[in-house]
Amino acid sequence: MSFGKAVYRLNAMNRPYAMRGYCARTETVLCEIRISVEGPFGIEPGSDRRCNTYKKGSRMTIATNLGFSRMGINRETKKALERYWANKITTNELLEVTGQVRQEAWELQRRAGLDVVPCNDFSLYDHVLDTAVMVGAVPERFEKIDDDLDRYFAMARGSRCIGDKTNLAALEMTKWFDTNYHYLVPEFYEGQQFRLSSMKPVEEYLEAKQLGYQARPVLVGPVTFLSLGKSKGGQFEPLDLLDSLIPVYEELLSKLHLAGADWVRIDEPCLAMDTDERTMEAIEQAYSRLGAVNPGLKIMFTTYFGSIGSHIERLSKLPFAGLHLDLVRAPEDLEIALKTIRPDFTLSLGLVDGRNVWRTDLEHAVDVAIEASKHAKIEIAPSCSLLHSPIDLEGETGIDLNVREWLAFSKQKIEELAIIAKTVNSGRSSVQDKIDENRAILDRRAHSELTFDPDVRKRSGLIGHDMLNRQSAFHVRKPLQHEKLGLPEFPTTTIGSFPQTDEVRKKRAEFESGKLSHDEYHSYLKERTTEAIRWQEEVGLDVLVHGEFERKDMVEHFGELLKGFVFSKNGWVQSYGSRCVKPPIIYGDVSRRQPMTTAWTRFAQALTDRPVKGMLTGPVTILQWSFVRDDQPRSETCRQIALAIRDEVVDLEAGGAGIVQIDEPALREGLPLRKKDWPVYLRWAVDAFRLASSGVRDETQIHTHMCYCEFNDIIDSIAELDADVISIETSRSQMELLSAFGEFSYPNDIGPGVYDIHSPRIPTQDEIETLLRKALEVLRNDQIWVNPDCGLKTRRWDEVKPALAAMVAAARALRKSLKPEGSR
Repeated sequence: MSFGKAVYRLNAMNRPYAMRGYCARTETVLCEIRISVEGPFGIEPGSDRRCNTYKKGSRMTIATNLGFSRMGINRETKKALERYWANKITTNELLEVTGQVRQEAWELQRRAGLDVVPCNDFSLYDHVLDTAVMVGAVPERFEKIDDDLDRYFAMARGSRCIGDKTNLAALEMTKWFDTNYHYLVPEFYEGQQFRLSSMKPVEEYLEAKQLGYQARPVLVGPVTFLSLGKSKGGQFEPLDLLDSLIPVYEELLSKLHLAGADWVRIDEPCLAMDTDERTMEAIEQAYSRLGAVNPGLKIMFTTYFGSIGSHIERLSKLPFAGLHLDLVRAPEDLEIALKTIRPDFTLSLGLVDGRNVWRTDLEHAVDVAIEASKHAKIEIAPSCSLLHSPIDLEGETGIDLNVREWLAFSKQKIEELAIIAKTVNSGRSSVQDKIDENRAILDRRAHSELTFDPDVRKRSGLIGHDMLNRQSAFHVRKPLQHEKLGLPEFPTTTIGSFPQTDEVRKKRAEFESGKLSHDEYHSYLKERTTEAIRWQEEVGLDVLVHGEFERKDMVEHFGELLKGFVFSKNGWVQSYGSRCVKPPIIYGDVSRRQPMTTAWTRFAQALTDRPVKGMLTGPVTILQWSFVRDDQPRSETCRQIALAIRDEVVDLEAGGAGIVQIDEPALREGLPLRKKDWPVYLRWAVDAFRLASSGVRDETQIHTHMCYCEFNDIIDSIAELDADVISIETSRSQMELLSAFGEFSYPNDIGPGVYDIHSPRIPTQDEIETLLRKALEVLRNDQIWVNPDCGLKTRRWDEVKPALAAMVAAARALRKSLKPEGSR
């Protein structure tokens, strides 16, 4: 499978160039033809763009990277993907755009100071999906799709109709460790055989090489890949398939070596989690073979997101040449590694935070690097891939200058890496001015009044136990809410948002640029809200929403209305596929300026006799989906946000809202990766939700929503939230995720998502009824709500309307079929 062939025939100027090609069949490197036209970055024809500071085999400390944004500085990948899915551009046009994005990313990283750039970190959708395709782990339901790219996107997004297959369900999607990035969950089958089905890693290495970059391929490791997957159709563990998978990696490494690669970075972040003996034995089995298959190809064994200190001694005995450590999350691992590693080993020091936006303390990082260099060969790297960081701070003129100087996006982080490496190589005097400037900026931040609000601190200190509890228990509240709301069995609703159409986004842009007045924009929003209410009544939904047409993003919207936040203009990061988010930056103490949502909720409620939910984002999700200040405990910042949301909930109730939804899709992703650290996090996270939600009367119904995650591990804490109704994403797993609630005998009400909103496919009434009947196997009739998996802002109206009509019809059919004979 190869997505890049069209790109490799074109450079960014849309002119043909020949590359030093690789023949997979004969495993030979073809002759090199010099570039005969001007390159896309103004380089002279035939010139070599590799960094002059890097010399193969030298002891010089290099600056390198684990991965970079795939979206492009102006989200070119996102825009091209969505145009491709809408049949507005061809495959070649898509691949031309994404080829340009890759090239520009390599050039930006080189210019910022990297000696070695990553390659194969680019993806059209998801790197775990790329790995599944690469090793031939394609579920049978997709095999009849002949076109590689159609099959790839069907696995990612589902498909309405291809050939004689209709409504193919996409792979499940869940969070990448404790980040807000979503990956596609591989499906494995008993006795499954793998094969090398894609040459993407080799092709992208050769692409970078031909363009003159010293590049290092990045691969998802075999043990992590299997650990992230799900067993289907048999009683076996994914790791049982390791013997079948290792030969594919052996073959791939051989081809990379033949293509000219001297290093490859293999990511095994599964070791940052609780790791059993079986996993460690799998690591030893895999790398005993992979480290020996090509002595000339060095493996940088890479972990991140947590400590691997307890494993370093065993890892040091394996035949790879280097080990990456996340020294932001686990600084203690360095001392263990220096005492354990072999003399010929290379340590990659993750000294710059790849997941946040704050400047690195260069003085401290330099001290660590210099000391480590006395005992080992080292490289300087970010803690993890810069996939999780915005691309460039330059141009962000809208951020307060006092705050802006505290920040570093990906480009600036790479510049920090280069400074640290240069200090090790050339001494402190070579960059002392940079270190002094960095220290002055950090000192200004530490003493800035912008970060401190005495009123917020005082209020947070006065939170008492009574503020964390509803007036009565759920069994007392439920009949009061039923009497007030008068809802039928299996009440239908949505998660909150409706499609953000091109027209909606255009009007918002016109308003923000001044082309549309405040009154004109609000008049337009009222028209859209009125249409949404009327359509919801027409289709028969029981609990309505106003549609959130005024909101850009479920976190950004609230951040803009709270004190202590700033916003970037172009600070986008990938959430999944083409979906990008622009996280707010929390720099100071948080409080509410004024009511944030009450006016739109009141307006919508005045249009209908049916209940309209007030829609809020919860404190934990606002925290998790923001770049959070690192100068105080996250728990304190979360308490401050919870107090602001509490004020909003109380105001919504006072304005007539009988239902308030406080979404917490990020509660599970915030869990520390090791279980020993869970209790502390869950205590303050649950308390934050209860603080936000407990200021209302018994008859006011509190809803919450959670995204794709494994609920079994935290079901006690979910119950402790004490939300009257929780909606969860379950359709991709065919209600498997609901089993935790049944086994736990979850007491409150649940809305198991009955169709997947991340896919363009439209569910049928029969499919939804089938899922609801599965839900009835573990839940009582009077517990079940009927709703989609998630909000509908990313879908089109021509998808939403038939899907919700099918959902309402399914709920009505279920009511009718379960109605006792003779009842009316």
